[in-house]
Amino acid sequence: MSVQPIQVTPSAYTYPLLIKQLLHTPLAVAPDQEIVYADKRRLTYREFARRIHRLGHALTRLGVQGGDTVAVMDWDSHRYLECFFGVPMLGAVLQTVNIRLSPDQILYTLNHAQADVLLVNREFLPVLEQIKGELATVKKIVLLSDEDPAPPGGFAGEYEALLADCPDHYDFPDFDENARATTFYTTGTTGLPKGVYFSHRQLVLHTLAVCNAIALAPKQGRFHRDDVYMPLTPMFHVHAWGVPYIATLAGVKQVYPGRYQPEAILKLIEKEKVTFSHCVPTILHMLLLTPYGKQVDLSHWKVIIGGSALTTGLAKAALERGIDVFTGYGMSETCPILTLAQLDATDLEAEADASVAVRVKTGRPVPLVALRTVDAHMDDCPHDGKSAGEVVARTPWLTQGYLHSPEASEHLWDGGWLHTQDIGHIDGRGYLQVTDRIKDVIKTGGEWVSSLELEDLIGRHPAVSEVAVIGVPDEKWGERPLALVVLKPDFAGKVEAADIQAHVKTFADQGHISKYGVPENVRFVDALARTSVGKLNKRAMREQLVK
Repeated sequence: MSVQPIQVTPSAYTYPLLIKQLLHTPLAVAPDQEIVYADKRRLTYREFARRIHRLGHALTRLGVQGGDTVAVMDWDSHRYLECFFGVPMLGAVLQTVNIRLSPDQILYTLNHAQADVLLVNREFLPVLEQIKGELATVKKIVLLSDEDPAPPGGFAGEYEALLADCPDHYDFPDFDENARATTFYTTGTTGLPKGVYFSHRQLVLHTLAVCNAIALAPKQGRFHRDDVYMPLTPMFHVHAWGVPYIATLAGVKQVYPGRYQPEAILKLIEKEKVTFSHCVPTILHMLLLTPYGKQVDLSHWKVIIGGSALTTGLAKAALERGIDVFTGYGMSETCPILTLAQLDATDLEAEADASVAVRVKTGRPVPLVALRTVDAHMDDCPHDGKSAGEVVARTPWLTQGYLHSPEASEHLWDGGWLHTQDIGHIDGRGYLQVTDRIKDVIKTGGEWVSSLELEDLIGRHPAVSEVAVIGVPDEKWGERPLALVVLKPDFAGKVEAADIQAHVKTFADQGHISKYGVPENVRFVDALARTSVGKLNKRAMREQLVK
């Protein structure tokens, strides 16, 4: 049977899925809702929309055309949110620059993406000074400044001044919804950063599906119009997990903290009554340890944790403060959200440990996500909560490849499924549990030992603040786990390696892990190596050990 195409009335509007369509609802239902930038600026959604239109004019006057790339180097701000919309609404491509990379890496990403215009915060001018002589394609540079609006020589102007000189309305065009909207670079621990990219259609579908998933939660982890949203994942990293688009669509109050400083973040949570955020474990851990945080009521705060595993210990510490904490999962290549570990009513009624066990799972797929765990032959692993395989995915918003890298793109999509390089299992309720990265699993004594599982178990020791487990070469066993442990300040010098080993051995004796998982080597360190977005950098840890 042949499939008949839809008959389209010539005068009908086909409604392309463009980012500009996300603005209809908030402007209709919440035009006076606030968007707050730290303690520096407050504006309504109505004013926000006007500024997006002015930005369209300003960029056009700078010569930006459809297909051009506009790069942004800024802290999390209202300006960045305006660029999330205004740049792609022109048909241009927004490049969100990871300002935590080295100057050489920033230069590489700008040249590799072929950026045409660069918007740069005054605080990053020293970096710009180092690289501007080698920028291959950038034609115009615009200054972003919170205070002094006067740009140095060689700039095309200052952001606020450019907007002030433009009309309040710009006729943003319709175009193919599959046009590229954004580009950014992965923060992997090997080789040069790789560029990933997403279309308007992908970003709109990600927004709708994740908004649907979060809003459908009956009680726990639900995001709704009465929430106050503040991202604690940088806007340069996977569009701050795409949640600013969701928050804007929903018309909620939004708070952007600028540079991440623990006490300033906590004061904003307190002052603006923030109720919904997302971050990597490092940020949450830092906020819980900050002295000022002990006096802030966090009992109305919902937080999605991603980027690295949410350990049982950190989850319990957050729950003790009243924080509704749970896991989200994805990666740069997946736009990023694939799963959320939201709890059903029965989970909320269960004993505390059982409830925590669900919160720290990797989560269940959000709508439109097809998720599998597969063996080496791409056959499905049983959904029994223990049979592990590589996690592969299909969903409308996965990157179609790596920018200017066809070979790596083919490897990413081998067999028509996006390969995450994560190992995990799925249980009968549909919850995925990632047990390790393929490159981080420890092969010892003829068995595979999960570094993530060991980190979770060691993290339950009352003296442990943070932990990372890596595999190190061993002549007899192939590899053995090495635990790098950061102790809580009150326990420094009071805990020995044998205490950690004995703690882990109790789980091995109970059959929870293999006996080969008990680390023979435990080292106490002051801090753990991390990537530019706060993930554990196990490659750097291994290199430090070799030295």
